[in-house]
Amino acid sequence: MKKFLALILALVMVMGLVACGSNEAPATEAPKADAPAADAPVADAPEAPAEEQVGEGKVVGIAMPTQSSERWINDGANMKSQLEALGYEVILQYAEDDVQQQVSQIENFVAQQVDCLVIAAVDSGALTSVEAQAKAAGIPIIAYDRLLMDTDAVSYYASFDNEGVGRAIGEYIETAKDLANTTETYTIEFFMGSPDDNNAVLLHKGVMSVLQKYLDNGTLVCKTGRTSFEDTCILRWSQETAQQWCENYLAAYYADEDLDIACTAFDGFAYGCRSALESAGYVVGENWPLITGQDAELMATKNIISGHQTMSIYKDTRLLAEKCVTMVNAVLTGSEPEINDTTTYDNNVMVVPSYLCTPVAVDVSNYEEIIIGGGYYTAEQLAG
Repeated sequence: MKKFLALILALVMVMGLVACGSNEAPATEAPKADAPAADAPVADAPEAPAEEQVGEGKVVGIAMPTQSSERWINDGANMKSQLEALGYEVILQYAEDDVQQQVSQIENFVAQQVDCLVIAAVDSGALTSVEAQAKAAGIPIIAYDRLLMDTDAVSYYASFDNEGVGRAIGEYIETAKDLANTTETYTIEFFMGSPDDNNAVLLHKGVMSVLQKYLDNGTLVCKTGRTSFEDTCILRWSQETAQQWCENYLAAYYADEDLDIACTAFDGFAYGCRSALESAGYVVGENWPLITGQDAELMATKNIISGHQTMSIYKDTRLLAEKCVTMVNAVLTGSEPEINDTTTYDNNVMVVPSYLCTPVAVDVSNYEEIIIGGGYYTAEQLAG
């Protein structure tokens, strides 16, 4: 009887264990999915997520000086589009040549905690306080085209060889007038850049490195006597001031003798000189002077074609914008940007590591190859 009861109890326990495990079928008994037919369409594999753009989540503030010059509009637009293509958010602002407005704009960039600042200064020496704020906030600064003076907050500088620009202008005049061999004398007046722009100082230095010896030996005659940078610099690169100066010079010094050369540092100055010369009765093909310029703006190139301007310095700002973008990207990704000058650009506090692009002189003989061939302007734009 005891053996029979023990057997019954064992059977009950076994049945209980089976009942407890019945809620989950053993893995070996899981139903198998039917294999697809040989001709059934195969579902596309899920696409791998797109690679994250290097600039995603980062903001770059760009402070430009003015929209009154075509080149600054193009520079800002080029940098903005290239940075956005890398995934950066870009805030682009123009100060319209107002120093305090640019200071306020940069203060706002710092308050917004942008990740990097690109600054083309209205006044290269007037931003030291706000630059110090940016440095304290850990925001790297790249100087664009105009060196930022009297600060240790700037990381890099992207520009053209500004002394080289001046040399190119001087060498063009030297060659065009054959100054090294001529027995003639030529009158010349100078219209140089803004005193608050270090580029203008270097440009004047480059011009004089070529032309000073001809002023000294009398081949070139400046009737106003204004040849130093202090006497020839024009605040904020003002076209109106250049025109007024030229009008005054023509009336006071050139009533009985033509001006042969207007050595200007900027296409806008060349426009102002053109207006003054036309008002004074100068005629292209008769007594029109040699007029230099810088930036190869659309209007300047048209003036070169028509004979109202002799030459300009072509600076491919697309390349400059590209080099600056690579600097920004390097700074924000922890790599080293390309640098080709570590000795020239001393801002009174430090020598700023720089990348310098090469300028090219453009006149009627080569504008088609350089300007049109390089895709800077089309033949249609120049004909319009």
